[in-house]
Amino acid sequence: MPQRKKRRPLTLRDVSEASGVSEMTVSRVLRNRGDVSAATREKVLTAAKTLGYVPNKIAGGLASQHVNLVAVVIPSLANLVFPDVLSGISAELDDTPFQPVIGVTNYSLSREEAVLYDMLSWRPSGVILAGLEHSRTSRAMLEAASIPVVEIMDIDGDVIDTAVGISHLEAGRQMAAEILGAGYRRIGFIGTHMPEDHRAKKRLAGLEAALQQAGVPLAAREFYQGGSSLAKGVELTERILTREPDLDFLYYSNDMIGAGGLLWCREQGYDIPGKLGLAGFNGVDLLDGLPMRLATTDARRVDIGRRAARIVAGKEPRPESDKLILTPYFIPGDTIRSPA
Repeated sequence: MPQRKKRRPLTLRDVSEASGVSEMTVSRVLRNRGDVSAATREKVLTAAKTLGYVPNKIAGGLASQHVNLVAVVIPSLANLVFPDVLSGISAELDDTPFQPVIGVTNYSLSREEAVLYDMLSWRPSGVILAGLEHSRTSRAMLEAASIPVVEIMDIDGDVIDTAVGISHLEAGRQMAAEILGAGYRRIGFIGTHMPEDHRAKKRLAGLEAALQQAGVPLAAREFYQGGSSLAKGVELTERILTREPDLDFLYYSNDMIGAGGLLWCREQGYDIPGKLGLAGFNGVDLLDGLPMRLATTDARRVDIGRRAARIVAGKEPRPESDKLILTPYFIPGDTIRSPA
């Protein structure tokens, strides 16, 4: 099994050598103390950022150690997906010395960079963070941390240390196969236009690739910005079906807007799933309260959280390929016809 890349912890001397100034000056700059010229300050901060150096906030006696905290960095607490992930992490860390500490990025790479900088300065024993897309500085900090780093939710891309998740490209391809197998041919997509929602983009890419391969191009798209809500699903579903009334299937990037679309379509008297099929993504508990069960994909959220925590806590070894790939499950519900 490949060994995790071992790097000695970065020190003030490394930043000093990279910036060409004394360690004392580096210390002054990083602690924002003392009279240092703007040019020297910029030189030191640039060197530290490039190296991925993070100052150590632990008291002197513990300066060479790590604390029993696991930094967990997620995009949102409002998104229904992440509480399940956190419950899986918490369940696996419950019988260990480790405690999770949560940071939220609001889907911003610059915000993620700031959160990681603060969290890593307390020298956690591991990091669990959502997604594979990070800024260059975030990657440098994580690579220099010399602790287990587990990226979760996605495996379609380059991994820093270890990734645990599903293939969103495959989830999109899987949904295309289910839609086509049920005999639908005029397919529309409704999803987020948020540039940082990389996983939704990958699902759309997988869907389109599989449809194109079958000679069925995606017929319509409707995008939105901001958070997901039932109201947003109602609005977008009305908009796309008013513009493209001959669509016979709508694939939503998540269950929340899919649920809103389902409620609107039932109110309008659509024949579901006979004339119009619907599907979302994630398999959240919200669907249990709907008048019809929305077709969706179980993205293995709790399992992802559990397996990531087990790797960080040393309960199970890192996967040999650096990626632990879980299989998403299609849940047909009541809104897609049986296979033709």
